[in-house]
Amino acid sequence: MSGHFTKKSKTKQDIPTASLPDIIFMLLIFFMVSTVLREQTVQVRTLLPQAEAITKIDQKRLVSYVWIGPRKLDAFRIGDTAVQIDDALIEEVTNVRTIMYRKLVEQPRLIVSLRVDQESEMGMVLDVQQELREAGTLRINYSTKRLVRT
Repeated sequence: MSGHFTKKSKTKQDIPTASLPDIIFMLLIFFMVSTVLREQTVQVRTLLPQAEAITKIDQKRLVSYVWIGPRKLDAFRIGDTAVQIDDALIEEVTNVRTIMYRKLVEQPRLIVSLRVDQESEMGMVLDVQQELREAGTLRINYSTKRLVRT
């Protein structure tokens, strides 16, 4: 009885892989186009304060970040309060006006997002605010963390 059920056909059932390279390249291109790379290396510490009511900015391309906080040194040490715009530390606070004015000319709808460390000197923050006012960059956002309620 065991001889009655023999397999007559010896065909292999392979999975078709002809379109596999096309699928891989489409996925690769999708992730390359949709990924946003970090543009700046933050050289100052920014422990953001917490807030209850926050609003998210939808158009990130219009935002220019200004970091204010203690300068990061080697071996987890921190230094004096410093200001950073893009990848550059600003030596003189008066240079903030020139830099931000040039950015405003390039992008009239510019939003300046201040990322201020919660232990920063308030005098430095006020000086930066005054320079931004002088540059005409009046659309200012203060970055915070959402307050976590327990």
